[in-house]
Amino acid sequence: MDAETITNRIILRHPTADDGMDVHRLIRQCKPLDENSIYCNLLHCSHFAETTVVATKNGKIIAFATGYLLPERKDTLFIWQIAVNETARGQNLAKRLLHSILLRPVCEDVSYLESSVMPGNKASLAVFKSVAKELGTGCEESVMFEEDKHFKGRHETEVLLRIGPFSSPKRKEYGT
Repeated sequence: MDAETITNRIILRHPTADDGMDVHRLIRQCKPLDENSIYCNLLHCSHFAETTVVATKNGKIIAFATGYLLPERKDTLFIWQIAVNETARGQNLAKRLLHSILLRPVCEDVSYLESSVMPGNKASLAVFKSVAKELGTGCEESVMFEEDKHFKGRHETEVLLRIGPFSSPKRKEYGT
């Protein structure tokens, strides 16, 4: 492999706290994603590094996905946010990020994947429904947080997507 091929390759890896500011910049560029505080992104890249992944190309972060295991349901991985730089879209990178996390040892007992999505975010809905299909399971939808009740009219309703159940062999079959 020549040096140019290596440089242009997308690399998926665990984040570190040193990535926090670059992740924050990426999310800011990916409207309409909620822009969390820099501190929040630092926590994702350090405290939740086992369930977070960054994609780099030419040494720059071009995509990010973060989640956590639900404290009361260790069989469920909740994906908080996925961001893919506009220049890296159309390469199934969001799905690759999700599969990368699911294949990690920390997710060995995970059989459900959850996330919340605004109903108008067709791209995210398509990604999660495609992942459900690849995992050989369904994707249930229900209201998680209501626009008026929970957000007091300041944010669109968030729909909970629940994918599963699925098993470890399926994850390995459809890995990155």
